[in-house]
Amino acid sequence: MPKTSKHPTPNTQHSPTYLAKKAFFERVLTIYGRHAVMEALENKSLTIHKLHLSASNKPSAELDRMVRLAENRAIEIAQHDKGALSRISRNARQDQGVALDVVMDNFITHETVAARGAYRIIALDGVTNPQNLGMIIRSCAAGRIDALLLPTRGNAQISPLVIQASAGTLFKLPIIKTPDLARTLEHFAQSGASVYALDADAPIDYRQANAPKAIFVLGNESDGVSPPIRARCGASISIPMAREVESLNVAVTAALIAYA
Repeated sequence: MPKTSKHPTPNTQHSPTYLAKKAFFERVLTIYGRHAVMEALENKSLTIHKLHLSASNKPSAELDRMVRLAENRAIEIAQHDKGALSRISRNARQDQGVALDVVMDNFITHETVAARGAYRIIALDGVTNPQNLGMIIRSCAAGRIDALLLPTRGNAQISPLVIQASAGTLFKLPIIKTPDLARTLEHFAQSGASVYALDADAPIDYRQANAPKAIFVLGNESDGVSPPIRARCGASISIPMAREVESLNVAVTAALIAYA
């Protein structure tokens, strides 16, 4: 019997059906852990694609409630063996036998934002602490930030800990995910954006960075903005420090920029 390829052929890669499906799943975020999944199922403002359960789960009132919530919202429920569920969650140690596909209506493309007349974006370069990411998302959602630019490599990614630290604001803030931060920053610069790197030693006060199209790049908690990304920035700015304080936590820095 001939084998069916799991990869799309060149013809199907350009078909409207395939492209629409690809675009849909690029907006799907799989979360895991019983607390995070329950909260998402109870949030009727979220669009849920599918609930995944491990067949090895022991019966519990909590799981029964998840199933009822999913059935009441006409959400597809899929049963998997333990190995398959861990491949879906990508975290066998912490998924607790459940995962949920959430359609992130707030995931947007950089082209969508670049076409605007004005915007303020915070971009992250090597921010690896999930709690920092969650607090950054919360500050950006509450303040004057139009989107968060989040690389898919080298940074903390969205997880139950990030959702908890963001206090649910993750689903309210427009997020641009990019596999190549340097290239995306270059695209923004070509469309007229001013790209600023946060640097404790920079002579320019961050409050002077008031371009109508502005991107503020926050770097790693220890090393700051990396040299390759710094090379894509037009200028470096700093937050003035008193009493010889060297630096602030990256999440605090994001909050200051959000309310500048």
